[in-house]
Amino acid sequence: MNYRHAFHAGNHADCLKHVLLVALLRALARKATPFAVLDTHAGRGAYDLAASEATRTGEALRGAARLAGITEGPLADYAALLREGGFPAHYPGSPVLVRALLRPGDRLVANELHPEDHAALRALFARDPQVAVHRRDAYEALGALTPFPEKRGLVLIDPPFEEDGEFDRLAAGIRRVNHRFRAGILAAWYPVKHRAPVRAFHAALAESGVRDILDCALFLREPTDPQRLNGSGLIVVNPPFGFEDAARTILAALLERLGDGEAGQGVAVTRVAEE
Repeated sequence: MNYRHAFHAGNHADCLKHVLLVALLRALARKATPFAVLDTHAGRGAYDLAASEATRTGEALRGAARLAGITEGPLADYAALLREGGFPAHYPGSPVLVRALLRPGDRLVANELHPEDHAALRALFARDPQVAVHRRDAYEALGALTPFPEKRGLVLIDPPFEEDGEFDRLAAGIRRVNHRFRAGILAAWYPVKHRAPVRAFHAALAESGVRDILDCALFLREPTDPQRLNGSGLIVVNPPFGFEDAARTILAALLERLGDGEAGQGVAVTRVAEE
C-alpha cells in the first residue's frame, strides 16, 4: 500500500496503457448494448502535475507531454482526452479516461485500497450515478465484482509491482476473471525491467487454459537493467475485432514520440495464446 502513482503519472507506461485502453473502450462502444468497466487499481483518478510528487520525478515530461499536442493519427483520440482531462496541469488517470468514454447506461466500478487515494477517488465521483467506488484488495475485487450484469465489458488490472510474486498473482487473477466472465475483455499492465520475469509470465498464461491472449509491449531500451523501467506491456484477453492491427499502429506511433533512440528500443504485438 506504499505505492503512490502520483510520482509516475503521465509516464511512458501510462501512455502505453491508456492509449490502448481508449482503443478498447472505443471498440466496446461500437455495439449499442451497455457495458461496464472494473478498474481494480484505480488510484486517485486524476493527478496534479504541479504537486511535489510529480515535479520530483518529472516523468510526465518524457511521456504524456510529448503526446498531448497531437491532433491527427492513431494517438489523436488519447491526446484529445488528455487535454479534456486538464493536461498539462493535471493527468487524467484511467478512471477519468474511462468515465469520459461512458455512454448513458454504461458504468464504471473503480476500486482503490490505499486510504488517501480512495478518499480522493470517492470525492471525485461523489455525485456521479454511473460510477461506483470501492475500497477492496484488488484481487478480492476480481471475484466480488465480476461478472457484470451487463454481460459485456472490460476489466483493467494495473498492479503496482512493488512486492515479490506480483506476476504470479496477476496470472492467477487473469485466470480467475476469465473463468467467471468468459466474454469479458481483460487488460492487464506489467512492467518490463528485464526479460526473464516477462518470459515466465507469458509461459504461465500460455499454460493457464485462457485463450485469445494478445501481448502489446513498448521498449524504450534493451531490458537488461532490473533497476530501471525499460518498458511495459499490456496483456489483452479477448481483444475486439481489429484491435491487434490497431495496436501495432498505435505502438509504432508511440515509439516514434517516446523513444530517444536508445539501443534495443522497439515494440512487439504477439500472441500468447490463440483463440
